[in-house]
Amino acid sequence: MLAKKLSKHHLILASGSPRRQEFLKGLDVPFTIQLKEVEEVYPKHLKAAEITDFLANLKASPFTNLTEKDILITSDTIVWLDDTAIGKPKNFEDAVAMLQKLSGTKHQVITSISIKSKHFQKIVNNTTNVYFKVLTDEEIVYYINKYKPFDKAGAYGIQEWMGFIAIDKIEGSYFNVAGFPTHLLYKELMNL
Repeated sequence: MLAKKLSKHHLILASGSPRRQEFLKGLDVPFTIQLKEVEEVYPKHLKAAEITDFLANLKASPFTNLTEKDILITSDTIVWLDDTAIGKPKNFEDAVAMLQKLSGTKHQVITSISIKSKHFQKIVNNTTNVYFKVLTDEEIVYYINKYKPFDKAGAYGIQEWMGFIAIDKIEGSYFNVAGFPTHLLYKELMNL
């Protein structure tokens, strides 16, 4: 369905995330991957989805030579807790501190997607509430040592061991927590 809708377009995913690549493949559309480095820095006054919207747009900004056929997809995910953004951990200690903060909490996972062509850009976002059980230090250290979640917002992946044992419930999209709200992307692409 979507592949037919986009048959005259060239879909570009600007993400090195294996999860985003896998999820886009799951929508049964052909795409290519193009990566351009950007420094993921945002103004400190931004809050929640304003941050992910800004960063999704920032990741799209180096792509200035899109053709008539190109549709560029960029995305960004953060964990939001106590009015603070939690991004990717810098090292082991940072990952431990993040998971200790998330232990026993309800937090939000926010993902924004930018859809950009030569003539337009649209940014949409999705928020999911995630409820964590209280984690032991032993569980946290085991997970970080075995799964090395340094490329994941909040230092965990819902699709890995930590997601299996820590999440009591979620309110919203599972795929959003994994970093790519596919239902939202599908809807927006179908409406092009």
